[in-house]
Amino acid sequence: MPKSKVRKKDSSTPVADRRTPVKAKAVGPSHPIYVVVMLGMMVIGLLWLVVNYLAGDKIPFMADLEAWNFAVGFAFMIIGLLMTMRWR
Repeated sequence: MPKSKVRKKDSSTPVADRRTPVKAKAVGPSHPIYVVVMLGMMVIGLLWLVVNYLAGDKIPFMADLEAWNFAVGFAFMIIGLLMTMRWR
């Protein structure tokens, strides 16, 4: 049986990365007001839903909104939760 040819291995070194490295900006902690607004949004949403359940039919503008009160309450809470992603 014939013998297979032996392949020569490439002895060259790998090419260095040609891109220039970019330094990331030093990002400090969030401002305390950001945290207050973030938590405030979540609490306002929760309070909106609680007030809707307890006295929504007695408050004129909440009675006019009817089922949209759930959207308003959850929107406040979702905004607060989305703000947590930027919190440092």
